[in-house]
Amino acid sequence: MTELGLADTVGMLKRPGVRTRRSSSGLGWDRLYLSAQEEQPYHAAFGPAPTHLVILHLSGPVTVGRGQGADKRTRTVPSGGLFLQPAGRALDVELGGPLETIHAYLADEALREANDGRPVELSEELGTSDPLTEQLMLALEGTVRTWEPSARTYTDQLTGMLAAQLVRRHGADASAPAPDPSGLSGLSGLSERQLAAVRELMEQRLAEPLPIADLAAAAALSPSQFTRRFRASTGRSPHQFLLNLRLEGACRMLRTGSEPIADVAAACGFSHQEHLTRVMRTRLGTTPAALRRAG
Repeated sequence: MTELGLADTVGMLKRPGVRTRRSSSGLGWDRLYLSAQEEQPYHAAFGPAPTHLVILHLSGPVTVGRGQGADKRTRTVPSGGLFLQPAGRALDVELGGPLETIHAYLADEALREANDGRPVELSEELGTSDPLTEQLMLALEGTVRTWEPSARTYTDQLTGMLAAQLVRRHGADASAPAPDPSGLSGLSGLSERQLAAVRELMEQRLAEPLPIADLAAAAALSPSQFTRRFRASTGRSPHQFLLNLRLEGACRMLRTGSEPIADVAAACGFSHQEHLTRVMRTRLGTTPAALRRAG
């Protein structure tokens, strides 16, 4: 898939009065476009979008209306409230005051994968409270704010969890079963052959950003199935497992070689020397320089 971007917002973020603070533009995300911004009051109509939209209010309360005439609904939405707009539907919306927001535009494919390939219809919602969706969107915004290419696996995992939560909590068909967004759905784990293939791919591409989709393909599973089954097999997320492999590789190189620490970091998939130092200090209580001296 191609990267999702500003064009997938059908003009919503190109309005006068929108001051974008940061976005995922240029990061290569193909299932999610994320943007954090300040918005001024407006009233506008937008055509059907190809993506599902979730808006998290970071400030408030503020009055928001959606629809027209007798179908118009108005609500005062507090900080932490959510606005959901399904893909393929026109939108008439009115914002009554200045607002700080995070917008998440999700590809329909992400929701289908989270629903085991079945079509998904989200509900139109205004001012909904959902602490898990809120925390996932804040975590995604945090990855944009401090982006490192090595975080790609983690970002894909968060995107899958967000999609699964939207299906489970905000699907229009409440009777349709959906995976647990935590990934602990009770599915069986990976086979030994699948796990070996995934680990081999991780080790071969230790220095590269590694999308969940590539790991899932090695196990012949969809990304959502892979993430849940991988956790069932290892007790860890793919991101945590990959980070541990990168750290193990860096430790071996530091103990046995003489390459500059910056080169070790790059060879093992860390964005830079400071990234390796931060991870090593957090997980091992030491630094690359100290480990090399001790080795």
